Amino acid sequence: MNKNEKFVITINRELGSGGRTVGRKLAEQLQVNYYDKALIQELTKEFGLTVEEIEKIKAQKKSWWNEFNNYYKKRNSTNLPMEAETVLTTESMMATEKRILQELAVKESCVVAGRSGFLVFHEWPNHLNIFIQAPMESRIERVMHKQMLTREEAIAAIEKVDKGRETYIQKFADTSRYDTRNYDLVINMDNLDEDDAVAIIMTYIERTSK
Repeated sequence: MNKNEKFVITINRELGSGGRTVGRKLAEQLQVNYYDKALIQELTKEFGLTVEEIEKIKAQKKSWWNEFNNYYKKRNSTNLPMEAETVLTTESMMATEKRILQELAVKESCVVAGRSGFLVFHEWPNHLNIFIQAPMESRIERVMHKQMLTREEAIAAIEKVDKGRETYIQKFADTSRYDTRNYDLVINMDNLDEDDAVAIIMTYIERTSK
């Protein structure tokens, strides 16, 4: 990936791995915007968009991206918590999300977190696909702390999300989110914190940047 040209970095992660925080910190270090599925869903609901509506707005030469970006900055500045997991299963929603993310990536360099990022940008020029994973015990402890759950509740939440994300990927692609061939870089967070992971990614970027 060439960091000196427009780029997109996707962060796919296991629940409780710290991947979302890694994505946010990476975006801050690279001085680009960070987008995740929860934000895209909020944007979609806020503007009532479908693929057809996006095309209609573009045909009218309206700058929907500027509106999106302004809404993003406003939403991001509030520091309100995003939903832990919202499941999208319809083809139309998948298509809308894909179109929104790709339109954003056309306009700017960005970091995108979400279970379908590596699919959306699989053939995108100048991209980097990353997968963040962690040992189960670490994931359980993190989810217990972040979501104020009992150990049993945290385990159930992880199992539900793991199954949901894998089912989602298999619905739209003939692959698994755990297939490392889908990624340029896989990081196991065992004995690492988020800053360590960002440092590893930045080193990788520096060494592979043309």
